[in-house]
Order: sequence, then structure tokens, then C-alpha cells
Amino acid sequence: MTDFDAIDALLAGARQEVPLPPVDVRRALREGLNLSRAQVAQALGVSPSTVGGWEAGRDPSGEVREKYAYFLEGAQAKLADPAEEEKAAEEDVEPETDEVDTGETDEVEALAAPQPCVLCGAPAHHQVAGFPQHLDPADCGTTTPAAPAPEPEPQKEPVPEPKKQQAPAPAPVRVVPVGRRMQAAASQEPDLIASAVAGALAQHGGDLEAATAALVKKAIPDAMALLDETRKGGRYDVVAHPWIPDILRKQTARGADRIWEARPKWARTELPPGLHEVTALDINGAYLSALKTHLPIGQLEHSTGFDHDRRRAGVHLITPPAWDHEAELPNPIGNRDEPGPLWVTEPTLRLLLRLSGPKYGLCDPPEIHESFTSGATEGLLEKFRVALKEARDRAIAEDDDVTLEYVKAMYSKFVSTMGESNYNRELYRPDWMHLIRSQAFANLWMKALKAHEEGLTVVRAMGTDELHVIGDWRRVFPEGRGVSEVKVKDTYTVGEEPDPAAAGEDD
Repeated sequence: MTDFDAIDALLAGARQEVPLPPVDVRRALREGLNLSRAQVAQALGVSPSTVGGWEAGRDPSGEVREKYAYFLEGAQAKLADPAEEEKAAEEDVEPETDEVDTGETDEVEALAAPQPCVLCGAPAHHQVAGFPQHLDPADCGTTTPAAPAPEPEPQKEPVPEPKKQQAPAPAPVRVVPVGRRMQAAASQEPDLIASAVAGALAQHGGDLEAATAALVKKAIPDAMALLDETRKGGRYDVVAHPWIPDILRKQTARGADRIWEARPKWARTELPPGLHEVTALDINGAYLSALKTHLPIGQLEHSTGFDHDRRRAGVHLITPPAWDHEAELPNPIGNRDEPGPLWVTEPTLRLLLRLSGPKYGLCDPPEIHESFTSGATEGLLEKFRVALKEARDRAIAEDDDVTLEYVKAMYSKFVSTMGESNYNRELYRPDWMHLIRSQAFANLWMKALKAHEEGLTVVRAMGTDELHVIGDWRRVFPEGRGVSEVKVKDTYTVGEEPDPAAAGEDD
């Protein structure tokens, strides 16, 4: 065999390795399907640590590489590209998580001349899979074309027959193209909130107080039903009862877990001389707005190190930075006297990282020691939040106090009972509860910062919804009852008018 023959034999037996997605995508694909490393390892015939190595940067080879590539390709087919969601989150735009792929373009063809639609009989300008049809269901009529009259039979002798009532023709099924197949068009989503309010008012004979009390009493199961309805067709399934680390479990029956929520309870210690008018502002729908936060989708996984992955969310053990602005602004981690590391939530960590960045430079970055996180999305509860917000807005516009109190009870009790609660057995996510609460605190803190940057004097910040300021706050915050607005809770004066006589003596 010549050298050239050997080279030809070598090239004939060689083959290119199957390409794999980037390292940072592999883990996101697995977690997007709520699969553990052990499950993937069992299917591929390797150890969980081997899968972890692949997700950390090592690449498999040979037959197992082809199997792993096949798994990742299948995962990508079930999930959208995580980079798109991350980009949308960075732009503060909700990812379009529930859009249906319209499929192959060669299934839809334009017709040279209009032909009767197979659904409604009206002229259609396109055909789908060979059948004339309107592409937009709104253009498609709901009645079938009249059937041609049958030709009369030869008349012999008229025989009177008993008149029978003809059964109505069944309504046509409205369909839309989805990929290579046709699918029934989705009907309008039911308004569960309006239906519940109408039912309660009817049951109690129009008694507003009795109807409100009944609705508030069943706010938790109704909120869970609304959550299920708004999650239909969603990209991710809600993991309702995952494994929870010990730090998220109560230490005693009536005690608390080890997560620090950073609830602010801050008051300014000094004001300039003189008499000041203080306005206590009420932040509307604090917990409702906080439903839009980065929530872990699946089971939390432990990690160590100083890096923060913005595609994941959970709880973190950190050493917080020193805060040198206590005279003007509250500490972002709230009132904590004990030094040293503490467990904080994702919103608190992101707030500290944001304030330590080049835009603000108010503190040093926090030191991250370890974390329990999972792949995250900011849009997990977004449809649920929007449904509640729209119902709240309608109730305010229509002066409907029954619906307003019902909606408030739904989102506030939903947040407060998703931890270790006997009132909500359908959802056990104490991590979500802490994250949503902390997001509400972080939102209040950012409003305090905005007031300070706009020249207002921040006097007090409390909980999730109370901010006391001095100055023309209406040029900074819109007034009203909407979620993005604030309303006046109280006004009071602090200090004393300067004594002119004392000022003259000084002269």
C-alpha cells in the first residue's frame, strides 16, 4: 500500500464530530425541561458528574457525543432559544412565550382567482394544504353556504305528509393552520374573576358586604384556578412541589427559615432647620407588581463561587457591602445589625449588583459564597399578573369595590400562602414567596432612589408600599390608583418655623 492509499483509507474512515451547542446553553436546555443531571445521565449511560462536566466545558466524544447531541437537539425543539428570552428580559419586554409556530410556508399558497372557503363558503384568496381557506379566522364567516335545492321529482299524486320540524344544522368548527396540520381555533379565555363576582352577588341577593366576604374567603383556591388557566399553553410547566433545601424550611413550628427578605424599616435621623411638610405616599399594588420578577422554574441546585448567572434565580449566601448613605437612603438589605454572611433572595442580590455598577457606584459588589438556584424566567407569572391587574383597573374605573377587594385578596394571599401554609396545599414554593416579597421591597427602594435623585428629601421608607418625602412629589410620581401610580396616605409637618427675633439677635 502506497502512502497515498493509506491517506485515502484514513480519509474514508474519518468523520466529523457532531456539533454541540455552546456550554452555557446545554445546562439551560436541560433545566428548561425540568430534568436533573441524573435523569440525563441514566438515559445516556454515563454518570451525573460526567453530564456536569459537559455543562462546565468538557466535550464528549465518539458515540456518546452523538447521543448527547441528539438529546440537546430534541430539547431545543421543545424549548425556545434561551437567548431570546434573556434579550427580552434585558429590554424589560415580556418574552412572547405562547406564540404558536405557523409551520411550513409552502403549505399556504395564493390563489390566482378567489375560490369558496371550505369553512364558510365565502371567497378566499389562499389555500392551506390544497384547500381554499381564509388565513385570518376573523375573515371567515360562521355560517355554511346554503345547500342547493334538490331537483323536484315528477309529480304523481300529491300525498300530504305530516309536517316535521327540521333540526338545526350543526355549527361549523372554526380551524386555523398550525404547522402541517389544522387545529381548532382557540375560543376566548373565560373571565374567571368576573364570573366569580357575578355568582357571589347572585348567591347573596346583591348584598355587597356578604358577597365580598364570600369572595375573600375563597380567594386562595380561586387564585390557583386563575393561575392554572393563565398557564395553559405556557412554555414552562410550574413545578409546584420541588425539593427544598433546609435553609428554606422553618427551623421551628412557629419560627422562620434562614432567608433574609431585606424588608426596609428606615427613618431619616436629621432634617435641615425649619418647618417641613411631609407627604406619606402609598405605593399601589406592591405585591401585584412584584409578581414580575425572576423566578426559578424547577428544583433548586447548589453551587459555590463568586459569579452570578443572570439566567438563573434563587437564594444566595453573601457578605453584603458596607453602606455609607444611611443618612439619605435606607440600606438595600434593610435593618440588620448582625455582621457577616446572610442568605438573601435574587431581587436583593440583583439590587446590590445594580447599585455597585458603574451607573450608580453607591457600594462595592456583594461577595457571593454559595447559591441555590434554577433556570429562571421573568414571565412565569406574567399572564396571571396581567389578568389580576386588568380586573383591578376595571374595578377602579367602574367603582366596583367588591371586585377590587376580591382581586387584592387573591394576589396578597397567593403570595403569603405559597410557603409552608395549611391554606394552600396546591403550591409549595417558599423560594417564590421570598423572592416576590423581596421584589416588592426592591421596587420601593428604587422609588426612594428616584425621589432622592429628583431632589426630593426621603424621610421614611417602610415595608413594601410606604414612602415619606418632602418636596414636590407630583413632578416625580404620577398620582392615582393605578399600579404604576401613587396616592397620598397622609400629610404632616416636622420641625419649627425659624424665630425672627432670634435671627435678629444673632445679627
